[in-house]
Amino acid sequence: MNLIVIKDKLQDGLQTVSRASDNHQNLPILKNVLIASGENQIKLSATNLEIAVSYKVAGKVMEPGSVTVPVDTLLGLVNNIQSERLGLETKNNTLEIKTDNYHAKLQGLPPEDFPLIPQVQNNEENITINGGILKEALSQVSIATQFSELRPELNSVAMSFNLDSLVFAATDSFRLAEKTIQTQDFKATLSGDVFSLIPLKSIQELLRILKENEEIMICLDQTQILFKSERFEFVSRLLQGSFPDYKKVIPEKYGAEAVLKREELISALKLTGVLSPKISEVKIRFLENKKALEIFSLDESVGENNYVLPAKISGKAGEVGFNWRYLLDGLRAVPGEEVVFGVNDDNHPSILRSQSDPSYFYILMPILKS
Repeated sequence: MNLIVIKDKLQDGLQTVSRASDNHQNLPILKNVLIASGENQIKLSATNLEIAVSYKVAGKVMEPGSVTVPVDTLLGLVNNIQSERLGLETKNNTLEIKTDNYHAKLQGLPPEDFPLIPQVQNNEENITINGGILKEALSQVSIATQFSELRPELNSVAMSFNLDSLVFAATDSFRLAEKTIQTQDFKATLSGDVFSLIPLKSIQELLRILKENEEIMICLDQTQILFKSERFEFVSRLLQGSFPDYKKVIPEKYGAEAVLKREELISALKLTGVLSPKISEVKIRFLENKKALEIFSLDESVGENNYVLPAKISGKAGEVGFNWRYLLDGLRAVPGEEVVFGVNDDNHPSILRSQSDPSYFYILMPILKS
């Protein structure tokens, strides 16, 4: 292999694939990047056997070939090289990096030992969507879950497709978020409905790669899913399991609702949360007569504070406690300037949704009174 590549292009590619590598003691090749070149295109690939990422880099290829070398070491060198153009050349399993005033050799492993990158066989049936829309949707729902050893099916984002919509949802049993993307915002050639569980770790890595101004094609089969653009290919295994029937926990009505300025509520939570106890609890009262919402917190060893902000109040609700950090996560994800905050009592979930955009909601269980 003998090629010339622009440093910044190679750097972007290595940063993209590096997070898919794995420092596996029994499989040292998993910490390597596979560099394969041909027809003036360089393809970088890395995998940890759960996900695999490939990235295309433009370059001038004088002699095609392939090599695998430790991705972190190569990235460390490229990050610190000052030259704009790099020469890459292989001799046996050694990669040489050359500039006008720098020369390095990296010992690699045989490329034929590199694991095969999984392939989704049926690319004819797919979903095509703007990268920005997909990134926003995955960001909005992934905040509602976290890693659980007891319930591994919750370590995921559920994706469901039918002829009317594409829906993403996630929950950790305390929170639930759902984002619906309407048909005008994507194209699909799928022949039937689809329901899949994408691992949370895969979602987190995909979010680091996605960019707004690119088209993403989604293909999947029974065991894996592919996200593909002109820049990259991202393949992940799918989780096998039963996702909760979360529709049952969405309240049909609320004891009280408040319409507030989203940024004002965010500021109020940040301020009152400073004096919240270790369980991060703030308490909320609906002041119907004053058309306001009161948020207060108390830590007996530190102090207390309260914040009153204007709101359009309907209905009645008692004092309800929430984890203010969880509540803040939902507020940041809700689109629009005004948010609707629907509350029941201590034993039933509350909801945050946009006043202007019905495509997203965030549900949160209150903190039970001791």
